[in-house]
Amino acid sequence: METVDKLSSGRGLDGMAVGVFAKEPVAGRVKTRLCPPLTPAQAAQLYRISLLETVSVMSDAGFDPVVFYAGDEAFFRRTFPRTRLVPQGEGNLGERMERALELLLGECAAAVLIGSDSPDLPPSHVKEAFAALAEADFVTAPSRDGGYVLVGERRHHPELFRNIPWSTDAVLETTRRRAVEESVNYGEVGGWDDVDDLVSLTRLLLRSPSTATSRFARKILFPHSF
Repeated sequence: METVDKLSSGRGLDGMAVGVFAKEPVAGRVKTRLCPPLTPAQAAQLYRISLLETVSVMSDAGFDPVVFYAGDEAFFRRTFPRTRLVPQGEGNLGERMERALELLLGECAAAVLIGSDSPDLPPSHVKEAFAALAEADFVTAPSRDGGYVLVGERRHHPELFRNIPWSTDAVLETTRRRAVEESVNYGEVGGWDDVDDLVSLTRLLLRSPSTATSRFARKILFPHSF
């Protein structure tokens, strides 16, 4: 019964919930800023491997991640047969993240959302976020592009997901300012790097060469090295 409860609730270490935001890896719809040098099909495969690696790493760390998916449910059922799947639903990124965190916080005392663009995100960063949530109500981990690679809550603050300039370099700064305006107990933990373009992909290859995502990218970018 304990295993069933963990799978159905999405709970991991001490009742902490981790959600992973994911898209169906359709060519031409994911990682388009990597094209070129990758083809749309290669970019979609890179994204698929990154997603698989993200879920695997978090699972191995003791969490039971909940995958919040956008796209064909059948793909996610085939790919993650033992993982709880929840559709993201309609709306912009903020609206979808807001709903996801609200759902998780209805089941657990604290929740963290991560994306599938940082396949080498250390689980220690997620654990650090949960530790910070013992004091803070809302935490982020900054990314190099001006956004954040994870967001966590102990108390739900939908106002921090509304009227944010998503997909710009002003996401984090706007969130910080909004937290001050709304008197939210806000904290930050160690930052990381999203893989969105060739520059950030190159940093991944240098930083974490042994990851499955890096190995796949090297075969494409440096085929004569194999």
